[in-house]
Amino acid sequence: MAAHSLALARSHRRKGAPLTATTRRARWAALLLALGAGFLVALSLPPWGWWPLAVIGVALFEVALGPQPGRRSGFGRGMAFGFGWLAMGTGWMWQLTVPGYLAASLIFACLHGLAELAAPNGRWRVIGRPAAHSLVEALRFSFPFGGVPLASLGIAQVAGPLAGIARVGGVILITWVVFQLGFALGAMTEAARSRRPGWPAVAAVAAAAIVVVVSLLAPRGTGTGRSLDIAAVQGGGAQGTRALDVPTAVVTGRHLEATRSIEPDPALDVVLWPENVVDTSDFASSEELAAITDEATRLGVPFAVGVTEDIPGQAGRITNAQLVVTPDGDVTSRYDKVRRVPFGEYVPLRGLLEAIGAPVDQVPTNAVAGTTPAVIELPDGTPLGVAISWEVFFGGRAREGVKAGAEVLLNPTNGASYTGTIVQSQQVASSRLRAIETGRWVVQAAPTGFSAFVSPTGAVFDRTGVSEQAVIRRSVELRTGRTWYVTLGDAPWIALLGLTLSVSWVLTLADRSRRSAPSRFVEPGPVDPQDSTTGAAVSGR
Repeated sequence: MAAHSLALARSHRRKGAPLTATTRRARWAALLLALGAGFLVALSLPPWGWWPLAVIGVALFEVALGPQPGRRSGFGRGMAFGFGWLAMGTGWMWQLTVPGYLAASLIFACLHGLAELAAPNGRWRVIGRPAAHSLVEALRFSFPFGGVPLASLGIAQVAGPLAGIARVGGVILITWVVFQLGFALGAMTEAARSRRPGWPAVAAVAAAAIVVVVSLLAPRGTGTGRSLDIAAVQGGGAQGTRALDVPTAVVTGRHLEATRSIEPDPALDVVLWPENVVDTSDFASSEELAAITDEATRLGVPFAVGVTEDIPGQAGRITNAQLVVTPDGDVTSRYDKVRRVPFGEYVPLRGLLEAIGAPVDQVPTNAVAGTTPAVIELPDGTPLGVAISWEVFFGGRAREGVKAGAEVLLNPTNGASYTGTIVQSQQVASSRLRAIETGRWVVQAAPTGFSAFVSPTGAVFDRTGVSEQAVIRRSVELRTGRTWYVTLGDAPWIALLGLTLSVSWVLTLADRSRRSAPSRFVEPGPVDPQDSTTGAAVSGR
């Protein structure tokens, strides 16, 4: 019945007939179906994690659109789809800024409305729509204010059979495969209902299947035969708290308390503390450094510690860094966070927002972006890649660390400001993606959870619970070599998506040209019996 109503609405539009009550209901049904399809995609994300729903949701979105939606209808249904997906999948943003959450949800929804305007209708929509929607997702990963790469289709698929595609083309290629499969399945449903040939959809599914097969054969990095014994410390404590609510000394004290439970062991190589569990104006002369040095001396190993530090002479400006502290009390290596959380660690357009009365005082300081490669070195020279908290959602940060020689990746993080587990579970999923993309072990450490070890295949080990105090320890393999994603990055896939969208338009315009061309068949006129050129017709042969 729903399919019949949608077909009726399209028929009225094509004929230019006035909208009837039935047609209006059909259009509302299509809009609600697109919104529901977006909700299904959201449910494929962690913490819900029903990954097949992503493909099903996209397929239903294709059904809601149909082969020939009007431009306004297409934009509206694309926006409804994007809103259902991303307003739910990025619900954590509400806790940072309610106006920002509402604005971001509308912006993200509009992107998928614009994708419908950019994609062609007709039979070649089956390759044009996936390319257009994948391109706007690539845009969302970098715009505005550096992008918001959460609630992605890559995160949704990390527990499913498509996760291995990450080692070929990262999240962007996974995104295209999910869209391609979903739109093609929806188009095949439409073709079966209307009994029209659906071979472009079948070819599109075959192309996505080829990508999956190639991912099974792609390089995965190489083991060195050496390992690193790492203890990751989670101090524990309540979630949903801001730095202004809990004194830093309490957070540092919890991590010192947890660290004291570690027994000295010659096999242990390094202790990892989470992001910004130390907040000081000058770490080099702080009591915190002295206390950490005492523990490093007791255990005989270096510590990798997350420190937030004031910038001398620049009021209100801070750095967020991961430092290596030796048993001698020396700070031998440092990485300053490059990708900062907008409206969390800094306020974009602070002066303008303050002038219009926005509550920018809730983020009183601005973190300054670092400029060094995403890697630190242990005293023995072992290079460790570092993606601090938010940075683990960006494939480029881990990729940069591996290109700089990292043999293991660290993700010191702090999700204590958020209630629920949307951010925390999506962050574990992102650590899994980074592990698959780079062929490296990833060690995630958080003050209140989740902390975990992630293997190069994306398997999760020793994951902690929320708010518990714990120390997890594992010997992880040091690995070298590059996957195709580390070598190529995102740019070639974005370019290929642009080319695919362009080709879909060329083919669509060619179809339109053929349909509008006048027939070359000329109706024969009366035959002249004396005309020798028509002798065959005259003779009756």
